Amino acid sequence: MLGEYTITGRRAAEIAASVERGVGSGGLAPGQTLPPVRELAARLGVNANTVAAAYRSLRERGVIETGGRRGSRVRSRPASTPREGIRIEVPEGARDISHGNPDPALLPRLGDALAAAAARADRSPTLYGAPAVTPALARAGRRAMEEDGVPEGPLAVTSGSLDAIERVLAAHLRPGDTVAVEDPGWGSLLDLVPALGLRTVPVTLDDDGPCPGSVERALREGARALVVTHRAQNPTGAAVSAARAEELRAVLAACRGTVLIEDDHGHGIVDLPMHPLAGVTDHWALVRSTAKAYGPDLRLAVLTGDPVTLDRVGGRQLLGPGWVSHLLQDVVAHLWASGAVGAEVPRAYGERREALVRELSARGVQAHGRSGMNVWVPVGDETGAVTRLLQSGWAVAPGARFRTGSPPGVRLTVSRLTPAEAGPLAEAVAAALRPGPERRYD
Repeated sequence: MLGEYTITGRRAAEIAASVERGVGSGGLAPGQTLPPVRELAARLGVNANTVAAAYRSLRERGVIETGGRRGSRVRSRPASTPREGIRIEVPEGARDISHGNPDPALLPRLGDALAAAAARADRSPTLYGAPAVTPALARAGRRAMEEDGVPEGPLAVTSGSLDAIERVLAAHLRPGDTVAVEDPGWGSLLDLVPALGLRTVPVTLDDDGPCPGSVERALREGARALVVTHRAQNPTGAAVSAARAEELRAVLAACRGTVLIEDDHGHGIVDLPMHPLAGVTDHWALVRSTAKAYGPDLRLAVLTGDPVTLDRVGGRQLLGPGWVSHLLQDVVAHLWASGAVGAEVPRAYGERREALVRELSARGVQAHGRSGMNVWVPVGDETGAVTRLLQSGWAVAPGARFRTGSPPGVRLTVSRLTPAEAGPLAEAVAAALRPGPERRYD
């Protein structure tokens, strides 16, 4: 079963260390099945509880995963290896549309906002004991959420949406618990869940968001949390419609113990309305980040949720960083209040995305991109499609960065795509794909 590698040790820590050495040296290959607990215990002459403790420790650190009757196996990828590492070398002269960044030309100028924040700090420096959320950002954040129909709740500020999601998951879940995630979905989230010692269960989606039947199945099978992207879903561009929101609320109403996390990173770059699910479950959080609309270097997200969740998030934050810089908070509050990101931003991204989808459709290529700055194209041979596109001068993101069990695809980021480039890119994509039946990405 383990080839030539022999697991050794008498104590749980020694057994776990032996497995980790095997993984690090290559003696235990990714996906390799480990011996059942009782079998390894008998081989080592130790109590089965000792081996079970070792496996539990390895699972919590993301070294191995447990698949019920299929037993324990080495994770296909170490939990600390980010999916961002699955990328291609872009040769000189190639057009890189794999990065997922916003268009710098559409980001607001920060000079006035930074000056206003600095002036406030000069007048009244932030000291220990100050509130975690500034009054200005609290007012702006609450006003924006009320306009979108988000239920009233406490506010917190974190260093980006992934930081917020991690804190909410840690507030309610324990290693070994299962989280339902979109597939294909945000690669960083797919990395984060196992890094926390949690397990993922994929949820299929279409252009209107997560499919209710798939969500219901995941919750029925024991998923304790669900993460939903409202708009500009990465990588497919899906956006939760009003009808889909009603269906999802009905599913969640029957599973009120679910921890619901809603990710609205598309705020400011999408002109579609948001249909929040918040309030259906006992514990929920809605996260709104500034990265796409105001720039990735503004590491800030505002979240609201039920009092218990926000109290746990805020309490744990006080024991670590304490608060997100009030200078950053004042910058974002100034940008929100001044309307620095106007309607022209979502309109520009929409025109670029729709132009590419239209050109692809004209060439018989199925593509998904209802909102945001990405277009997802299902492919039969992911590696072949990426390679052929690179040979044509286009660097795209391999779908493996975003998938767990869904079919292959490639992500095209249109944020800096010019209208004149939509046709040539669509022509290159069409030439790179093998003919085949139309297929959904679920």
